[in-house]
Amino acid sequence: MSTTPTPSIGSRDYAPTTPRRVAFIGLGVMGYPMAGHLARAGHTVAVYNRTSAKAAQWVEEFSPVNPAVRQAATPAQAAEGAEFVFGCVGNDEDLRAVTRGAQGAFAGMAPGAIYVDHTTASAEVARELHAHAAERSVHFLDAPISGGQAGAQNGQLTVMCGGEQAVFDAVLPVAQAFSRAITLMGPAGAGQLTKMVNQIAIAGLVQGLAEAVGFAMQAGLDVPTVISAISKGAAQSWQMENRALTMAQGQFDFGFAVDWMRKDLGLVLDEARRNGAHLPVTALVDQFYGDVQALGGNRWDTSSLIARLHKF
Repeated sequence: MSTTPTPSIGSRDYAPTTPRRVAFIGLGVMGYPMAGHLARAGHTVAVYNRTSAKAAQWVEEFSPVNPAVRQAATPAQAAEGAEFVFGCVGNDEDLRAVTRGAQGAFAGMAPGAIYVDHTTASAEVARELHAHAAERSVHFLDAPISGGQAGAQNGQLTVMCGGEQAVFDAVLPVAQAFSRAITLMGPAGAGQLTKMVNQIAIAGLVQGLAEAVGFAMQAGLDVPTVISAISKGAAQSWQMENRALTMAQGQFDFGFAVDWMRKDLGLVLDEARRNGAHLPVTALVDQFYGDVQALGGNRWDTSSLIARLHKF
């Protein structure tokens, strides 16, 4: 089973805002709909994607909605004339590749422009690029996101930011096109650290839910009835409401892929080694996701932890 990007995005109302010149770099599962919301909100949008066909597809889809969209051949060309450059790529090295160098976004940005990074990356690279941007008289805000593919498609993401207050204030009205909550967590890197807290909490919740659902099945209980009952009490969570029943049915072909979760947990565990935090449960769940990968579940949703406990 695999997860593939869905081009279409959900309809929503956009808060009135002054149209701005923006760029979006990285049109994956998250970036494609995020850039679409910016276009639908009325902003001028230039897009770049490593696979150019995806950028061409995006322009074809959104140009009828907003003729002020275009495809760029490099991150630098996408960033030319942009007041805000949003990006969502794979990892630290991908992020360095699209920001630094002659073809990177920083090279095309005018003084005072802002790069908003939605990649889930390390706090270390966020601080590095924040400093590098300052040397070029541009700004950098680390702004990882939570809410999954559905949150991106529906424009309901949660955004955790690291950087200066004035930069955050400038970004806020534009980023609201694809967000429901945007919070400044502290200086550069604080957004990435907060995303790590988010992933720690999710890892433990999903493993607990997998064990609970697996236990209910082994006990011969009716899982939908069980979930309906306990979700009205202290056990309630987003994971329970959205993943418990699909877990019980062995359905994992959607949502946040195991490969991505392991990448995120790798960042978490690296940071914990640096700051001395003790994460025994997180480390164990990371190993469990390794077991899921060995089952062929690299692209399964993170709720597939139950596949270790129950044969479907």
